[in-house]
Amino acid sequence: MSGATKDATLAKLQPLELPALIARAELAAEPAAAAAQSTSASEAVAALEARGFLLDAVRLFAHALPKRESVWWACMCARHTSPQDLPAKDRAALEAAEVWVRRQTDETRRDAMAKAQASGMHTPEAWTAVSAFFSGDSLSVPDQPKVPPAPELTGKAVYGVVMLASVRGDPTRQPARLAAFLRSARDIAAGGVGRLEPETA
Repeated sequence: MSGATKDATLAKLQPLELPALIARAELAAEPAAAAAQSTSASEAVAALEARGFLLDAVRLFAHALPKRESVWWACMCARHTSPQDLPAKDRAALEAAEVWVRRQTDETRRDAMAKAQASGMHTPEAWTAVSAFFSGDSLSVPDQPKVPPAPELTGKAVYGVVMLASVRGDPTRQPARLAAFLRSARDIAAGGVGRLEPETA
């Protein structure tokens, strides 16, 4: 079975050859070797989880999901650990990213980036908006020649969101959070919405 064959249950994963996906995700040598023994992206993620490479499994999923779904996943992870007193500017950035997921226009994409910049770009919420901006067709300002983003930029930004969300407030919760985030990613890849209940104190 080719590494580009669609996973039967995770039909939304991108049809990339597994070696290309591993390279795009920039996995370190040991997790890359573990993932490379698989025949599909979902098998590779499972292999990484089984070996305890949870952050690498997250990284692979961030690049394996289509951009729209990957950004949505980032939003779900950010919401899961968002504090109740989340600053208004961060909340606006997250909401702008979710608007882009629902209505993918250049206007919503650029609005998301503006909200991220206004927030200071230090939080998971800000980077959900950046990941939305990276998912468009140009990084240049309007009315200027297009500068296409590198194909890995969205995945890198989404990974940053998930990593930051996993250690927010209480880093000891990271393993449990990563497990929840990976369940969310699988649900999204299978056609679900991947919603996570807000974390309780």
